[in-house]
Amino acid sequence: MKFAFSLKNKLKIAFLLFCIMCCTLLIRFLEDKSVEKINDSFISMYNDRLVPATDLYFIAENLYHKNAILQEVLFGNDVLQGSAALVKVNKHNRKIDSVINKYELTLLVKQEQTFLNDLKKALIVQRGLEAKILNMAGAEGRIIYESIGKNAADQTLAKLSALIKIQSKVGNDLIKGSQIFVSGTKVYSTLQVILAIVIGIMIVAIISASNAVKIQSDKFNLN
Repeated sequence: MKFAFSLKNKLKIAFLLFCIMCCTLLIRFLEDKSVEKINDSFISMYNDRLVPATDLYFIAENLYHKNAILQEVLFGNDVLQGSAALVKVNKHNRKIDSVINKYELTLLVKQEQTFLNDLKKALIVQRGLEAKILNMAGAEGRIIYESIGKNAADQTLAKLSALIKIQSKVGNDLIKGSQIFVSGTKVYSTLQVILAIVIGIMIVAIISASNAVKIQSDKFNLN
C-alpha cells in the first residue's frame, strides 16, 4: 500500500515536471520566433526602406539635371543643340529606369505600388514632352515648356515626393511591429524565470519530503 502511494506521488511529480519541460520548450520556440521576426523587421527596414529611400532621392537628382538641360537649351546663352541635349536627357532617363527596376524588386505595400505606378505614368508623360521640346527648341519649344512642360515636371516631382513619404510611414509600421515582438520576448523571458522558480521550489519540496521520510524510517527502525 505504501509502495503504491509512493509510486503514485512519483508519477504525479514526473508528469508535472514533464509538463513544465514542454512549456519551457514551447516558450523557447516562441522566443526564437520573436527574435527571428525582429531580425527580419530590421533587415526589411534596411533593404526595403532605407536603401530604396536613398535611391528615390537619386531619381530626384536626375530629374533636376534633366530640367537643367532643358533650361540650357531653351534659355541659355550658349545654345545647346537639341539632338545633343536629347542624348544627355536619355542618359538620365536610363539611370532613373535602373533605379525604378531595382526599387520594384523590394517589398512593396499596396499603397506604395499605387504611388510607384503613378510615378511611372508621370515619367512617361514628361519624357514625351521633353523629346517634343528638344526637337522643336527655339520659341516653339519654350512655349510648350512654359505651358505644359513645367507642369508635367512638377507632377512627376509630386508623385516622387508621395512615394518617398510613404517610406517613412511603412518604416514606422515596421518599428511598431518590432516593438510588439520585443514585448513578447520579455514576456517569454519572464515565464521562463517563473518556471525556473517553480522547478526550484519543487526540488526543495522533494528533498524536504525525502528527508522527512528518512527521519520517520530511522525512528521506526529505532523503535
